Amino acid sequence: MNVGFEKPDPLFRPEAVIFDMDGTLLQTETLLLTAHGRIFQTLREEGLYLEPEPPVEALLGCLGMLLEDIWLKLMPEASEEARSRANELLLRFELEGLAAGEGLLYEGVLETLEALHGQGIRLFVASNGLQDYVEAIVRHKGLEPLFSGLYTAGGRETATKAELVRMLLDENGVASAWMVGDRSSDVDAGKRNGLAVVGCAYADFGSSSELDGSDVKIVRFRELLDLLP
Repeated sequence: MNVGFEKPDPLFRPEAVIFDMDGTLLQTETLLLTAHGRIFQTLREEGLYLEPEPPVEALLGCLGMLLEDIWLKLMPEASEEARSRANELLLRFELEGLAAGEGLLYEGVLETLEALHGQGIRLFVASNGLQDYVEAIVRHKGLEPLFSGLYTAGGRETATKAELVRMLLDENGVASAWMVGDRSSDVDAGKRNGLAVVGCAYADFGSSSELDGSDVKIVRFRELLDLLP
């Protein structure tokens, strides 16, 4: 496994780069810390979930999973109504936070994306999140001109990220690309679609084995530029 600036053989100059969102471009904890408490407070007030509130670290550890799987893991004893309401509240509070200026990009994200775009490399997002959420991040952080497409499991109703990435490649005629992300679902999506995978090792949400199978790991986002042939 290669780490940092060393360029491994499998990496080629890509036609496109596909990014995960949470834990890859966005420091999601800077948005979720407030939203998490508000979600469970509202559920208690509405009488939908009266069990102890799971710690925010548990929610952060689920990032990268499909939303229905997140709530099943965090609230296994909750009703379907409560989990559906948690989905609604999560999106509402995230959108309110983004509109208020909350949520930080990782250091170097804007500059690196601008540099890649300036070199003629097409940029995409493939996220297991909701379409409105991803679109709001891109809009509020001034990234709209840089991306050729935003693909989400919520918007495309896909069951896996591998399926979502395959859809992205087919619809945009992309023949060669890098998959960049911080979770095992990103590694799986890249490998199942024949892409080189860059694992982002700077987020603290997952286990140490999350990025097993990546072609290279980076510890700072701007290292992507150094990986270009």
